[in-house]
Amino acid sequence: MPGMVVFGRRWGIASDDLVFPGLVELFVRLLWWIGTMILYTYHKGHFDCNGRGVLHSYLVGLLVVLALIILSLCAIVYVSAQGTITNPGPRRSIPALVYLRALLYIPELLWACLGAVWVSDDSKGCDPATVAAVISAVIASWIILLFTFVGVLFVFDPLGNPRPEPAAMEPLGVRDMQSSERSQFFSTARTVAVKVWECRLRLLCCCLPQDESHRAAFSSIAQLFSRFFSDTDLVPSDIAAGLALLHQEQDRIDHSREPSVVLSHSPSSPIEEDLEAELEKAAHFMQFAGAAYGWPLYIYSNLFTGPCKLSGDCCRSRAAESEVVGGDHLGCHFSSILHSTGLQYRDFIYVSFHNQIYEIPFYVALDHKREAVLVAVRGTLSLKDVLTDLSAECENLPIEGVSGACYAHKGISQAAGYVYKKLVNDGILNQAFSIAPEYKLVITGHSLGAGTAALLAILLRNSFPTLQCYSFSPPGGLLSKALADYSKDFVLSVVLGKDLVPRLSIPNMEDLKRRILKIVSNCSKPKYRILLQGCWYELFGGNTDDFPTEMDDRRAQQLNQPLLGEESLIVRPSSSYQSFASDDSPVHTATHLPLFLPGRVLHITEDGPSRRSCFSQVRYRAEWSNEMAFRSILISPRMLTDHMPDAVLRALNSLTSEKPYSLCPSTLNNSQHNAV
Repeated sequence: MPGMVVFGRRWGIASDDLVFPGLVELFVRLLWWIGTMILYTYHKGHFDCNGRGVLHSYLVGLLVVLALIILSLCAIVYVSAQGTITNPGPRRSIPALVYLRALLYIPELLWACLGAVWVSDDSKGCDPATVAAVISAVIASWIILLFTFVGVLFVFDPLGNPRPEPAAMEPLGVRDMQSSERSQFFSTARTVAVKVWECRLRLLCCCLPQDESHRAAFSSIAQLFSRFFSDTDLVPSDIAAGLALLHQEQDRIDHSREPSVVLSHSPSSPIEEDLEAELEKAAHFMQFAGAAYGWPLYIYSNLFTGPCKLSGDCCRSRAAESEVVGGDHLGCHFSSILHSTGLQYRDFIYVSFHNQIYEIPFYVALDHKREAVLVAVRGTLSLKDVLTDLSAECENLPIEGVSGACYAHKGISQAAGYVYKKLVNDGILNQAFSIAPEYKLVITGHSLGAGTAALLAILLRNSFPTLQCYSFSPPGGLLSKALADYSKDFVLSVVLGKDLVPRLSIPNMEDLKRRILKIVSNCSKPKYRILLQGCWYELFGGNTDDFPTEMDDRRAQQLNQPLLGEESLIVRPSSSYQSFASDDSPVHTATHLPLFLPGRVLHITEDGPSRRSCFSQVRYRAEWSNEMAFRSILISPRMLTDHMPDAVLRALNSLTSEKPYSLCPSTLNNSQHNAV
């Protein structure tokens, strides 16, 4: 539903978003009115104290004002609950009710001032309980006014100037002139939108230095965000409702799908042996990828023992470490790496915790167990890393010997270039191989570190033909198809469950936006019911058949307003929405260049029902997949928790420690994960 238009501008809230805030305020106002009525009835309207006339007038006026507010809130809640997201016809009276409710703030403000004056000047000699009740009423009035002001700031849309409405049929010359005016309007709106997003980013990252590199990053990210949100007119609650419906729709499809047949292989099967070996190596190298996060992840994973183990190491003076470790002023990061990996100080060649935009921490160590020179790159752990993640435009990355278009995620490509220069130009790798010339090069990382590790492996492949890369939960929008295919010989990507990040790319986000538009336009239920049932479903589960989302024989003439389907939520035509009826992948329709996961993809999922007891033992299954299976974003409560490095390590350790475990190597060529 487009944002509500009141007071001459569009707001970041729709006319069907007033149900829950209205109910909360209604509950408070009812309690307040009942308490005031009890106080007035108890004294029978007669007060034996100074200023009793003012007190009597205050209580009577307060009862009247509260009654009017309660009636207006009842009307707002009732009307706001009518219609559907794309059918605001039954809610056409909401702006008038909002104006009425706003007017009632004036007498409430006056009565709050009157109560404050009485308390300060005329309350002497009155019953202490009565004085306390009036003070509470005055304070409650000011608190509600303050919360209202804060709420207005939250829903204020800087881009909320009314958009031009399509005009009726006019002569050709007039239509051409109006079309030119609309084009100029949208061009100006896009420029303003970019500036607004830049201001938001600067405000969010106010603690970062505002140098040229940060300003360039803010500008690039602002342009990306403004383009993504410019062609739709959805408010945040519409997106939340769409995500709730998508989750239920995806679960319904999963439950109706026939269970896949897992073919058993003999222990001597080379495919299965390859999968088992890769799992063991992945579990080993994931420890190093997780250790790169330093003390925050170590404390998080060892809440009871971690602080005690690190307390004796942090802040200890170690002059020798300064030659190897950089940027770790207290020594906590390096101490946690030592505890997590089991390596000794002498095994580390270089450790850097220097962190700027496009410059991320990493370390180089000798892994004697696997006879490898190990490069581990840290994932996202700071605002600077977030800016690197969000610099998601494509950047050319020509690689010798690779045919086809070679491009990659801009921010991660520059981060990989930074690590590459440090390793090669500063002679770090030469130093490592001078100590252990027979070792092979292994690069690993998680999340942002995984994407950087994969691109770094591509950059170093020609110099180190035997290198291997283990990329855990890498970003989905990382490599062009040519580079993704090229990396299959030396990069292994590990994805856990419904992890959001390996499915995150601009085309996939455009696809998600299109699916949200489609499902909310076809939903026959009011938004408040969608959100309530969605919360219930997330918390307690339920039968997805109890959550119908499609209208039965919906007819356009039944809608009271000309906001029909997805087109009603489109502000301006976009090539991303060439066909609303089609469910084709965004790769085929979107204007953004498609980007894919690197290398071979090992997908780990939970074996058994999707919902389980908190204390039940989790069993996992591993199967070969491919980058094409991650072209759609799956909505699930696990989409964020499955990305956590401790969850990935726990799943890998479970697979390598429990025998037999479920292996599905037969799905390598036909593993297409369908998702709504």
